[in-house]
Amino acid sequence: MNVLFLTMVNITTLKKRGIYQDLLNHFIEQGHNVYIVAPVERRHKTKTSFTQEGKANILNVQSLNLTKTNVLEKGLGQILIEGQFLSAIKKYIKNVDFDLVLYSTPPITFSKVIDFIKKRDGAYSYLLLKDIFPQNAVDMGMMKKGGLLHKTFVNKEKRLYKISDTIGCMSEANKKFVLEHNPDISRNKVEVNPNTIKPKFIEYSEEERVKIKNKYNIPIDKRIFVYGGNLGIPQGIDFLIETISDLKEPLAHILVVGSGTQFKKIEIWFNQNKPTNATLLSGLPRDEYDVLLAACDVGMIFLHKDFTIPNFPSRLLAYLEMKMPVLAATDINTDIGKIIEEAKCGYWVEAGDANGIQVKISKLCADNLDILGDRSWNLLQNEYLVERSYNLIVEKINV
Repeated sequence: MNVLFLTMVNITTLKKRGIYQDLLNHFIEQGHNVYIVAPVERRHKTKTSFTQEGKANILNVQSLNLTKTNVLEKGLGQILIEGQFLSAIKKYIKNVDFDLVLYSTPPITFSKVIDFIKKRDGAYSYLLLKDIFPQNAVDMGMMKKGGLLHKTFVNKEKRLYKISDTIGCMSEANKKFVLEHNPDISRNKVEVNPNTIKPKFIEYSEEERVKIKNKYNIPIDKRIFVYGGNLGIPQGIDFLIETISDLKEPLAHILVVGSGTQFKKIEIWFNQNKPTNATLLSGLPRDEYDVLLAACDVGMIFLHKDFTIPNFPSRLLAYLEMKMPVLAATDINTDIGKIIEEAKCGYWVEAGDANGIQVKISKLCADNLDILGDRSWNLLQNEYLVERSYNLIVEKINV
């Protein structure tokens, strides 16, 4: 079948790894034709283009900056994107009949595109709900609840949910939140379809691990607790900094690898305080990051304490595929900590619990990490393989 995938992620190739790339590659492996429509932000100074990569067809649409920019441009960009996508689709892939239109949040502004494809082709519409917007912006103080902008986006959110034949949520808590806050949505159209990947496990000898640690000036005689990924307001960077500042466990060393709006803040703190028990690296290409990650010991997840929506960071999967225990410090609404602890592959503390996270760090310095790591791998195999997402989607079309 012909699959149309709409995304805000800047996908220019399927040769790189990621939750969307892995899923789309699996569609291709199963014999389907995939058409990807993704933005190319104005900072790249590249015009709209259409390329083919095997059975993957990639339409990159010129847009405003949608990431790493001010709130005004980001908001305007999200409003304009559906018109830009629709125009590009009508120009570059107007002769393709689609059986499935697949899309993820953010954004919530694809309704016109989805409506067009559904009416023209009779396509099935499947939403991969990766972000609950605009409530997340309200939680982070980036948008006023009840304001004009908030009301505008709430209407777009409801329109998107209504036009979707199925809404796939990242976890049970995610599903529960959507149903409780949208009582007009049929329970039958909402299901759990989590973040999934095609895992790539890297195993090093001790000599290789030492070589990698030396490359990045990371201690070879410590247990390395790594936080990798976006460094933004949603991650509650203040608590990450506090955790490093309070760290007294002699066997622990915290490695922070990432980029984002709060990177400068944490970089300034590192330059001023020069901690000996932590290392900061700017974001690395995915392949290099995977190599570094495989040489570390424990994965860390941070989420802002003020979230009322149940986020479920995809970085969990990167840790699980490297057979790493996980330490999560999050708000009380997400169920990611519950899942980690029920799988017995790590620990959870409430974001802001300064003493609690230090206790768990010390515990992980004493634990048998091989046992915890095997449980992490088992959790990945049982819940987060790409075949699960694919089967959930395809069975809807084949009914």
